[in-house]
Amino acid sequence: MTVDVGKIQIFDSRRNKVLYVDKVRKTDAEWKKILTPEQYEVTVKKGTEQHFTCTFHEIKEAGIYQCVRCGTDLFWSSAKFESGTGWPSYYEPVSDLNIKTQEDNSLGMSRAEVLCARCDAHLGHVFSDGPPPTGLRYCMNGVALKLNKERMRQNISRWQLYE
Repeated sequence: MTVDVGKIQIFDSRRNKVLYVDKVRKTDAEWKKILTPEQYEVTVKKGTEQHFTCTFHEIKEAGIYQCVRCGTDLFWSSAKFESGTGWPSYYEPVSDLNIKTQEDNSLGMSRAEVLCARCDAHLGHVFSDGPPPTGLRYCMNGVALKLNKERMRQNISRWQLYE
């Protein structure tokens, strides 16, 4: 199978399968036109929203959290937990294909930055102090996410997706 170099693999929860999709690329000016100032500051400039101010911090509704910039599925609401940090936290992504991490040494500390795999939006950071079953805490900026309440989790383990 030949794959276009501009394509990446993403897990699509609606279709319940891995798809090849176009990488989303826009200039800073293009992002600035379509995002709110706060979304732009966080997702493009790698800022951080003030803790305990996020719309999604206390939301407990079922659905799927998606990237605010490109709509990629990121986290099931069932993977959300209260971390006490003031930011929405999740113990696992929908698929490791949908996110990527890179080293972040800003602010005098070493952390793993979490980015949307499709559009490179800065989402937050992942830490190794989360709950079972993963032990991970994906600490996300709520302005980098949107909740799609129409997309409910199917009764399938993410580990079954690759069998």
